[in-house]
Amino acid sequence: MLTQEVMEAQPQLLADKLTAIAPQRAGVVDLYTITFAPEADEDVFRREAGMVSSVMAQRFDAAGRGIELINHVETLGQWPWATPLNLRRSITAIAGKMDQNEDILFVYLTSHGGQDGQLAAGFWPMQVDSVTPQQLKRWLDEAGVRHRVIAVSACYSGSWIAPLASADTLVLTAADADNTSYGCGRKSELTFFGRAMFDEQLRSKTRSFEAAHHSARELIRQREVAAGKDDGYSNPQISMGANIRVKLAQLEARFKP
Repeated sequence: MLTQEVMEAQPQLLADKLTAIAPQRAGVVDLYTITFAPEADEDVFRREAGMVSSVMAQRFDAAGRGIELINHVETLGQWPWATPLNLRRSITAIAGKMDQNEDILFVYLTSHGGQDGQLAAGFWPMQVDSVTPQQLKRWLDEAGVRHRVIAVSACYSGSWIAPLASADTLVLTAADADNTSYGCGRKSELTFFGRAMFDEQLRSKTRSFEAAHHSARELIRQREVAAGKDDGYSNPQISMGANIRVKLAQLEARFKP
């Protein structure tokens, strides 16, 4: 229930989580992370946000440098709500701890998606507005975040690429602007995109987002055919800016033997 106690605890929870985020380390390309799951009606989004956060922590040394924003009854006391205001506040706070010339901010959004580009958002009885790519870009610009990796796991998520693409940005999506993605139902442990891209490729096979996306595309195609998806291949998309490619190569170089 949306009680007074729950309402009053949320601002402090957000403040505590953001305060606990570790500062940048001079001379080190640090990865900071935000995972955002705004639709409370499906468990898969909460699980996926947690999985992606853990992969970033384990594989990219991001432990202590991230926050999960989740709408779900099971995480009320653990993570702040996934609302536009909390996302904006998190971007601003993390930007203040980053070295803007050295570090990278990774943002992962997972939800249902509509043909109008809107991500589903809700946590009854609270009204939750959807975040748009234009808003996300504006908040990142205002905070001064320079190096960006943004992944969107949702149907029709390819529509997010054009508003977000830049020389300093990598955008990864689970589908193009005209097709649905797969694996976001009540019986799904993870979405097809999250499973292939993050749980399988980035967790153990590569630290290259570009290589992981390339491999995930074919895995997703095979699995969609096997699952009987009959409304067309989701066709995951990628937009890699020239500057972020260099910065990500520096990040990967940290972990080479």
